[in-house]
Amino acid sequence: MEVLTSRFGPVDVDASRIIEFPRGILGFPKYRGYVLIQPEADSSFYWLQSVEAADLAFVVTDPLLFVPDYQVPLREEIRQEIGLADLSEANVLVIVNKVGDTLTANLQGPLVIHATTRVAAQVVISEKKYQTRQPIVQLVRPGKTAAPTAQPDKTYVSKSA
Repeated sequence: MEVLTSRFGPVDVDASRIIEFPRGILGFPKYRGYVLIQPEADSSFYWLQSVEAADLAFVVTDPLLFVPDYQVPLREEIRQEIGLADLSEANVLVIVNKVGDTLTANLQGPLVIHATTRVAAQVVISEKKYQTRQPIVQLVRPGKTAAPTAQPDKTYVSKSA
C-alpha cells in the first residue's frame, strides 16, 4: 500500500502494519489509520504517519528509553477496547515535541498499541506523576555533548484497580 507523506513523499507500507485508533488521537478524532515510519535504522524516534492525511504525522518514541520506570495504568475498559487479554501484548509510544532546544514527551497521553492486532488507543493519565512536556533530550549545540540516555528495563503497562 502506498501512503502519501509530506516529509518523505510516497512510502510503500505493508497494509497489515496499519495501526487503527478507533477513537482517533486527541485533537484528531476523524483520522484513525496510522503507520510507523523509522527515518533511520538506528533512530529511537519514529513518525506516526496518518494514512488518511499526508500532512498529519507525530514524532513518537518508546518512553522507557528516557524514563525507565514509566508505567501506564490501564483501566479495564481500555484493555477491552483494544483487545488486550494480557498486558504483555501492549506496546507504548509517546508523542514528542520540540520546545526550544529540548525534546519533550507527552507522558500523560501515551499511545497504547496491541502488538498483534494493531488496534490502539491514546490513554489520558490523570496522575500528576507525569507531565505533558517531560524533557527527555537536550539538543546538542556545536561544541557541546549530550547526556547519555537510559536503556529500557521495565514493563510498559500496569493494571490499575
